[in-house]
Amino acid sequence: MYLDSDLGRFETAVSRLFDGFWSDLDVAKRGGNTRGNRNNNWRPLIDVHENDKEFTICADFPGFTKDKINIDVRDNALVISGKLERDEKYKEGASHIQERRYGTFTRTLSLPSNIKADNITAKFEHGVLELKLPKSAPIGMKIAVQ
Repeated sequence: MYLDSDLGRFETAVSRLFDGFWSDLDVAKRGGNTRGNRNNNWRPLIDVHENDKEFTICADFPGFTKDKINIDVRDNALVISGKLERDEKYKEGASHIQERRYGTFTRTLSLPSNIKADNITAKFEHGVLELKLPKSAPIGMKIAVQ
């Protein structure tokens, strides 16, 4: 029988294992800290999907509005950053449980060389950011042997 704390430690260990795997492959490392801001230790959760035409990145931002999220492309990396401030109505008194994350974050993902950076689109709906990163045509050509 697992206790909640044992399960939480296991999930954290598995998450760290996969974070290290992606970092080693330089998929989620360039230009930033993949583990989020060290001061408040959080980062948005993402899914990355690929098909023949594009990559799709979905990131969870509960409590955010689109004006609190910044998206930049620089040095062949996609940088998603922002800030969520704690609700002022809870400023007075004591919080007994605080599991929701507040503060700033930066999430940096290396871009493959076949991305059309000028054509990246972003949509924010119901707390989910969806980015579409279209792929360019494969570079190369066939050479006929004479």
